[in-house]
Amino acid sequence: MIAAIAVLTIVNLLIGSVKIPMPEVCNILLGYGDNEIWQNIILKSRLPQALTAIAAGAGLAVSGLQMQTVFRNPLAGPSVLGISNGSALGVAFVVLLSGRIGGVALSRLGYLGDAAMSVAAIIGALAVMMLIVWISQKVKGNVTLLIIGVMIGYLANAIIGVLKFLSPEEDVKAFVVWGLGSFSRVSGDEMVLFVVLMCVLLPLSCLLVKSMNLLLLGDRYASNLGLNISRARLLVILSSGILVAIVTAYCGPIMFIGLAVPHLARAIFRTSDHRILMPATMLCGAALALVCNLIARMPGFEGALPVNSVTALVGAPVIAAVLFRRRKDEIGE
Repeated sequence: MIAAIAVLTIVNLLIGSVKIPMPEVCNILLGYGDNEIWQNIILKSRLPQALTAIAAGAGLAVSGLQMQTVFRNPLAGPSVLGISNGSALGVAFVVLLSGRIGGVALSRLGYLGDAAMSVAAIIGALAVMMLIVWISQKVKGNVTLLIIGVMIGYLANAIIGVLKFLSPEEDVKAFVVWGLGSFSRVSGDEMVLFVVLMCVLLPLSCLLVKSMNLLLLGDRYASNLGLNISRARLLVILSSGILVAIVTAYCGPIMFIGLAVPHLARAIFRTSDHRILMPATMLCGAALALVCNLIARMPGFEGALPVNSVTALVGAPVIAAVLFRRRKDEIGE
């Protein structure tokens, strides 16, 4: 998987609407390039996109694995508790109300507008996550918490719908474009900060491997083995929520990777042991995100396709094949 990520990163640097030879790409990465246009394409566009895709794919995949483990539900994903919807709601308040209240559409403010959207997405996601954490202390059942999370998501979508109806067309378009998701939105210092945050958060999430293995046994067995169920569930939800909040703030809501990749990792490595499954999911998520980013920027497309469209097109057949194969193996046994 590490080798696949390295190859896909190189392919992401080579392929695009502008053809750049492999030797020139190597020279640019080593600091010897003399073509300024190609340097800008590689260093300011393709390389930041590839690094963002790696970090975002790994983060969403780990978040999906954590949600599927804590709820013991194969259909659980990073957005199952409404945290992604909270990010969208935060951005909606900033984008859709800026033109009406301030008189200037946020979409016209360039870098300042992008920074405001990122901050709003983080605040919205963290607000919903804190609400979920508070509710998790009040309810004991995972199913009840799951239903409450889904209801929070529906409520956020309803408020967003009202804001869309009351907002100017230009602001609605800016919000819709943000909602399509993109790895190209992050560049420069923002990309460095995003990658550093993910490099800190992902190893910290691996510290929960033992608790996640015990949660697979069921609450009764895990409790008998000395696990504090409430605290373990709270830590896993916090870890997943923070990962989703950061990725959504920088890249927009990226769908399907968090749902599909844990199943793909289980099928490839044939294990449910999180000591293997956690890093495997991380690597699979990074690789799949690179594939999706490559398809979105394939030559022949003007600009880039929405990442969410590509993740569904790539991920849906993969997860369907994995599930059919698993079903076939069960019948064979």
